[in-house]
Amino acid sequence: MPHHDPFGDLIAPFSRRGVDLGLGRLQRALAELGHPERRFAAVQVAGTNGKGSISTMLERIATAAGIRCGLYTSPHLLSWCERIRLPSGPITEVALRRQLEALQGLGQRHDLTPFELITAAGFVAFAEAGVELAVLEVGLGGRLDATTTHPDRSVLAIGSIGMDHTEHLGPTLAAIATEKAGVFSRGAIAVSGAQDPAVARVLERQAATQGTELRWVAPLAPEAAGGPVLGLRGDLQRHNAAVAVGAAQALAERGWPIDGAAIRRGLAEARWPGRLERRSVRGRPLLVDGAHNPPAAVALRQELDGAGRAAAGPDPGEDGSTSAPDPRRWLIGIQRHKDAPALLRTLLRPGDAVRVVALPEHRSWSAAELGEALEAAGPDPGRSPESWSGPAPVLEAGSGSLEGDLAWLADSTALPVVAGSLYLVAAVLPLLDP
Repeated sequence: MPHHDPFGDLIAPFSRRGVDLGLGRLQRALAELGHPERRFAAVQVAGTNGKGSISTMLERIATAAGIRCGLYTSPHLLSWCERIRLPSGPITEVALRRQLEALQGLGQRHDLTPFELITAAGFVAFAEAGVELAVLEVGLGGRLDATTTHPDRSVLAIGSIGMDHTEHLGPTLAAIATEKAGVFSRGAIAVSGAQDPAVARVLERQAATQGTELRWVAPLAPEAAGGPVLGLRGDLQRHNAAVAVGAAQALAERGWPIDGAAIRRGLAEARWPGRLERRSVRGRPLLVDGAHNPPAAVALRQELDGAGRAAAGPDPGEDGSTSAPDPRRWLIGIQRHKDAPALLRTLLRPGDAVRVVALPEHRSWSAAELGEALEAAGPDPGRSPESWSGPAPVLEAGSGSLEGDLAWLADSTALPVVAGSLYLVAAVLPLLDP
């Protein structure tokens, strides 16, 4: 159920142009604009998962330190305005419309993609607002991403790198990591949390080749053990927060006025919708998460397992085993190019019930296709056989009404979950309790 897009006449649908990576078009367009991107410094955030969380933590930390900070992120959930955050808050529809109208001719002259056009609008908006430091979240990859046209990215934050967008970045973890490490530059400091060994080797090699100082950080301690309070939910955020803190400390070394108090305040104030977000519908609680690739699915599963244990409390039987959790209801929509069977094998447990819905304006998996693919794939070889013992998860097509599907979802004994795509999250959020 698509919502009205007030910028539909100014930004072509991404589906029409597809992904067309490269720096040249936007570099030429920015030169014609008089290089607005040279009027502020930037910290760039790359990776597969956690980029948005790291970015918003960094923006909150810098703002708490009194820096005039901008934030550029993607994708958005409900409005294009979410992508460009100024010191005063998200850019207004009126202001973004003015920017995009002024850039139409430029976009046509330089054949800019929709992502390049909105990036140019962000750079102009940051320059006009007197932004001193912008946090730039990479859209796709890194080496050829539009945000990499910014010339002063002396601090780089690297989120967890996993398999995603293989059609553009390559079929292996090493290939994907090489594209993402393409943001490294001479003299920069790059901060990363623990990575898969194949990824870590690539980052080390690229850092040495490019003359970038690579710093590894460990997850922050839990709050109970004296770690900082985080505004974002989930154990995984301790990993993301460590990267944000490391990048903030690198900025402080580069002369930015960031201290421990600003770091603590920024971490506590960070918010990021649609990521492990607890909401309610008709007064019944549910969890909304945009998990759309295998690493994000693992993080969501760990959060559910942890929440389930916390809710149930330790109740071991005589043999030390715990009772099986209640079956869970899922509302899931997954884009057709994603590895949906792998996602579901990670997320689902025996007896779970799943409604599969079509994503607004995107090709997506149907319940029938998913059922066949799961059956053909068989049990996950990485999963212990007993975890699939018991009744198989039941997949059915959505009712055709998201309101009806949400009512079905909320009628659940275990915390129900909306997951599989940020496009589904965006369609669901307006229907939830305020």
